[in-house]
Amino acid sequence: MMTNLGPKLARRDFAPGFMIEHMTKDLSIAMAEAERMQLNLPGLRLAHELYSALLRHGHAKDGTQALTLALEDIAHYLDV
Repeated sequence: MMTNLGPKLARRDFAPGFMIEHMTKDLSIAMAEAERMQLNLPGLRLAHELYSALLRHGHAKDGTQALTLALEDIAHYLDV
């Protein structure tokens, strides 16, 4: 993943390979199944929350490497 997306991240290139809107849809399906099976999957929940936030902020057509934007927002919020 870093071999393909690392250089794009360094250039701040968020052109899609796999779009945020599709990742969010897939994560929503996984969340529904986890709930149905009464599974607590905190990593899945976090990924769903981060990608959903990107979707709400207009990044639906960006590639999944745009996840770095959500992580940067958290870092700025925490002043890390």
